[in-house]
Amino acid sequence: MRLRKVARASVNTPRLIAAAAREVRRADPLGAVVASVYQIIGATAALGVVAAGKLTFDALLQPEDAALGITPSLLLLALATALSGSVGPLQTQQHRLLGERVSQRVWDRLLDTTARADLVTYESAGFATSLERIQQNALTRPFAVTTSLLGLTGSLLGVVTLSAVLIGVEPLLVPILLAAGLPAVLLSRWASRTEFAFAHRLTPFARRRNYLRQLLTQRPYAAELRAFDSAGRLREKHAELNHEVNAGLRGQVRHRQLIAALTTLGVAAALTGALLAIVALVRQGRIGLPEAGAAAIAVRLLSGQLNTLFTSIGGLFESAPFLADLERFVASVPPAAPRGRKRTLTEGIALCDVTFRYPGQERPAVDGVDIRIGAGEVVALVGENGSGKTTLAKIAAGLYAPDTGSRRWDGAVVPAADVRASVTVIFQDFVRYQLTLRENIVISDGYRDEADLEDAAKRAGLLAATRELPDGLDTMLGRDLDEGVDLSGGQWQRVALARALYRDTGLVVLDEPAASLDPRAEYELFADVRAMLGGRAALLISHRFSSTRLADRIYVLDGGRVVECGTHDELMSRAGQYAELYTLQSAAYR
Repeated sequence: MRLRKVARASVNTPRLIAAAAREVRRADPLGAVVASVYQIIGATAALGVVAAGKLTFDALLQPEDAALGITPSLLLLALATALSGSVGPLQTQQHRLLGERVSQRVWDRLLDTTARADLVTYESAGFATSLERIQQNALTRPFAVTTSLLGLTGSLLGVVTLSAVLIGVEPLLVPILLAAGLPAVLLSRWASRTEFAFAHRLTPFARRRNYLRQLLTQRPYAAELRAFDSAGRLREKHAELNHEVNAGLRGQVRHRQLIAALTTLGVAAALTGALLAIVALVRQGRIGLPEAGAAAIAVRLLSGQLNTLFTSIGGLFESAPFLADLERFVASVPPAAPRGRKRTLTEGIALCDVTFRYPGQERPAVDGVDIRIGAGEVVALVGENGSGKTTLAKIAAGLYAPDTGSRRWDGAVVPAADVRASVTVIFQDFVRYQLTLRENIVISDGYRDEADLEDAAKRAGLLAATRELPDGLDTMLGRDLDEGVDLSGGQWQRVALARALYRDTGLVVLDEPAASLDPRAEYELFADVRAMLGGRAALLISHRFSSTRLADRIYVLDGGRVVECGTHDELMSRAGQYAELYTLQSAAYR
């Protein structure tokens, strides 16, 4: 089994490397060509150093037979050496530019993949772990492959040309230097396997550590950490994770140091053998001193080229498992479905006997539920925490597909993409975009015109507050990225509501829309909720019964099932669970 895996990996490695090279070429065709030209120039300059060195030795040791005098020979040597030395910095800067372009392209692939993933997949722990591992390890690999390929190309050209020089001097010198190649390649394969295994082991620890760093450094958590003086306890957990990471890293570093030492020893042994062979050839009179000097320069340069060659091969082998991981991740998400078509709601939306179970859970979150929301109706979902309200709302919005049962729009089963395009959802943990107020609102449907924008702000009770902002609708909100204006919780809630109302859909799902509002603001919001909705149907989730009592119909959920349904008055007259919860809540105000 192990041999089969190794064989399969060996077969896949060239394909993955070729795919990575194509990504680089597509990211920056001209930049890839320029980087290749620099590699060729570097290899050619190395050959020039050897040739100029031979001319210099001839001029010094055998001036009567020299092709050039000592002065022009030294000038050629200086020129070739300068050219060889100047290519490195040029390559470094070109690689920097090419690396950024490749990074952008690979990030685009990753972002396309995450956007395609359905919500159930995205919320799973396995997907999050894979995504974290890809972000930490695989995103830079296509450029690393390119760097290795360019290094391989340049060094291979250098090896061929310098080997040709040495063959002209003494063919025996070449196999002595090449003898270090096979062990170096085998050691590179070993290094690639250990590095990928290490990345897999490290990812869970890195995820937890990154989460703790977010808690300790980001603004939303600063107040609570100081109120509870909990930074020290979190730092202790962070230190424990650092210890785990350090322990694993030490072991991996020892592996890599051992591999590097063995590779270096092999190259050094080959170089020593080649230089001793040159000395022996001079003593035997088989080559003269000028040839010996040129051969020594060629051996030294060839040794460096071989080191680059082996390093590049190692980089290719090391990157291959991470590239395979990236390809598997991208392929794990189905292709993007066509964009949904926005539909009008003329009759209503109905969930018929729907059941939904989260992956890995035995008990369904929603179990055999039937609800109906007529066009223009306000329907409320109430129940204790964990009763399935938000899950049911996500099914109604097309974000979750029911395991059994059906979701019907105007009596027909329509694609989930059409449902998502026709429903607006504002969750309790809505996003506070660090953008302008205008962008915070129009992000839900794209900019249409100023009248629609101001109408949404007015319906959400946000227009008056807008006039007080320094730049009105163009005021930057939040302080995480820019020195913008930070709104109160209630004002942010109205921004989210304006975002929902700006999107012109037949159904609006409001999950705890008054959670951050004070009593006066809540009263103003729900005093004429139908006018605020502008004829849209609404699915309202709230623990505040003062908000839900105005609904045309109230569904009471318990354990994922509908246990009661009716108007506020009907449910109160039945003296069931709704009446109990309402009485408990209202008693606090007596």
